[in-house]
Amino acid sequence: MPRAFSPFKAPSSLSFADFLKPALEAMNDMPELKSRGNRKLKMSFEDQLRALVFFHLEEHTSAQHLLQTLKEDDFAREHIAPEDGIEKSSFSEATNSRGLDQFMHVFQNLQAQASKILPKAHEELGNLVGIDGSLIDGTFSMLWADYRKGVKKAKVHVGLDLNQSIPKKVYLTDGNGAERPFVSKILSEGQTGVLDRGYQCHDLFDQWQQENKFYICRIKASTTKTIISQNPVPAGSIVFFDAMVLLGTNGVNQSKTPLRLVGYEVDRIQYWIATNRYDLSAEQIAQAYKLRWDIENFFAWWKRHLKVYHLIARSPHGLMVQILAGLITYLLLAIYCRKHFNEKVSIRRVRQLRTQIENELRCWPMSEANSNYGKKMKLQMVNAKV
Repeated sequence: MPRAFSPFKAPSSLSFADFLKPALEAMNDMPELKSRGNRKLKMSFEDQLRALVFFHLEEHTSAQHLLQTLKEDDFAREHIAPEDGIEKSSFSEATNSRGLDQFMHVFQNLQAQASKILPKAHEELGNLVGIDGSLIDGTFSMLWADYRKGVKKAKVHVGLDLNQSIPKKVYLTDGNGAERPFVSKILSEGQTGVLDRGYQCHDLFDQWQQENKFYICRIKASTTKTIISQNPVPAGSIVFFDAMVLLGTNGVNQSKTPLRLVGYEVDRIQYWIATNRYDLSAEQIAQAYKLRWDIENFFAWWKRHLKVYHLIARSPHGLMVQILAGLITYLLLAIYCRKHFNEKVSIRRVRQLRTQIENELRCWPMSEANSNYGKKMKLQMVNAKV
């Protein structure tokens, strides 16, 4: 833990303040966090936000690790922890019972900020949203997180903007929670969901078309296909099939609304993609589906480098607060990397930020004002009687 070398002033970090600034600005017009009784809140929402962003940014491995840092580290005690400190019971109460609406407000506000400054990498393909679920290892005390006998897991369902690589919507269920129903919740009208085979459902394909929502979904190669009409396939293309079809067996599970089916082959693997995007070429459909891997990469990076699945809460409420705090930290990194380096989020820039924060804390005083202050203190020490 970084410690201050100067005994005359509490440590501070301009880099951390700059990094956190968009989140503090996002608190404007936020629902007020009120105490449920007559007692004063021991941890304000800003304290809670600072602590959880600090938790993810500095790769803490548990709630106890964070609380020890808040108590023993000069910078964390002065600028992260509440004024009177925070005990384990108060921290647990704050995480597991309040702040959810406020975290959701900040999350949505930061999305809007990020959307304004991040470039759109694949704008010609439309508004693409990668949708997938990710399992979170639970504990035996998480009775709500059913998965299988002797195992507890929760599942987070995320919609990721594939043009700007930022999370848009998030939901939490137990580990056995179905993924398909969340497509309609995550997608807005006019958006295109990019989905893997687990989301194949012919009834939902019909439903999404009625809701004016688009999809690009891989299906099983063995799916029964009734061809209505075929589209020409360019010579020498990876695409070998492009047609309007009905999927499924008549009278059993056949889709009611015709849809487009594109087949293409890469590295001797055939992909069958069901879609209602008729404005794109078959090659663009293949390109759009390839972008689905971006959400897999997002989950892997998010879990590995921000330690978002190191549990600090066991209740559905507390775990959702933790997940939102992790997403907020990622959005802050996206804004920071774009603002300072004109780059995407990378572990190199995250490590650089962490090192810069620590260096600022260790190297105080830096500014001219602090330098003068240090000189005055030095003169006082020279004239002091021993």
